[in-house]
Amino acid sequence: MTPEHIKCLIIGSGPAGYTAAIYAARANMKPVLYQGGQPGGQLTITTEVDNFPGYPDGVEGPQMMQDLEKQARRFGTDIRYGMVTAVDFSETPGHGRPHRITVDDKLELTADSVIISTGASAKWLGLPSEMRLNGRGVSACAVCDGFFFRGQDVAIVGAGDTAAEEASYLANLCRKVYMLVRRGDMRASKFMQQRVKTAPNIEILFHTETEEILGDDEVSGVRVKNTVSGEERVLDVTGFFVAIGHKPNTDIFRDYLDLDESGYILTEKGSTRTNIPGVFACGDAQDNIYRQAVTAAGTGCMAALDAERYLVTLEMQDQELVH
Repeated sequence: MTPEHIKCLIIGSGPAGYTAAIYAARANMKPVLYQGGQPGGQLTITTEVDNFPGYPDGVEGPQMMQDLEKQARRFGTDIRYGMVTAVDFSETPGHGRPHRITVDDKLELTADSVIISTGASAKWLGLPSEMRLNGRGVSACAVCDGFFFRGQDVAIVGAGDTAAEEASYLANLCRKVYMLVRRGDMRASKFMQQRVKTAPNIEILFHTETEEILGDDEVSGVRVKNTVSGEERVLDVTGFFVAIGHKPNTDIFRDYLDLDESGYILTEKGSTRTNIPGVFACGDAQDNIYRQAVTAAGTGCMAALDAERYLVTLEMQDQELVH
């Protein structure tokens, strides 16, 4: 059976994927979007979004994703449940197309253009209490959620530049920030280490591991253990931030796309173009710096515009061949 052929395939949802879909549909690119394993992306597990333009009173993360999905559907995006489990970008006959895609290990598709918006997943400690209180005081994004804890005491786990940067961000909002470092030193740059060590309201606890996050419906404290002395103590905090890194959801593209050492897709500067013609990347799958909903949406727009220009070029080439 001949595989279904798609003009513009979008892999993944979230702000990047849905925004790409809105722009692609309005440009009559007839986009098909596969939502992936977590329809709506990371914001579906975020209780309140306060920093996305256009929501003066804030919005629940799942509601925001429903709004974006509804808008994408309104313009004619074909939104489907399913996960892209394999791709083949190696066979590129006819001006670099079509690309081959497998959905749910069984459905074969081809596409003239592909927009990747698979996002990135936060790395967690793996504690049951961490999952239970996720969105109820536990967060993996201080820039996203720190505002809700202004004037309060919080803890953050991590020892790299991101953890130090987020600890400094929280220190400007919160009364006290406990920085929990598992080893006896930090991986952060000397500059970032100096920044957190000199902050008057940041207390760095070395050789410290998190045993349990306390609280029934929201965080009320965290029980930690000193790995050298074995001493346990409870920190009276209302917020718990995990800053031990993110993993981009890009493994299935590894054989074809250029990735950085952490697995983020490399794109041409000032664009969303990858090293494969007709394949574009947007959102957290290619952004290891900002990782915000609004920046993801912006790159989703860019990806749709880049894909539209690519498709126009293909059509012009086809016309030249006919004549």
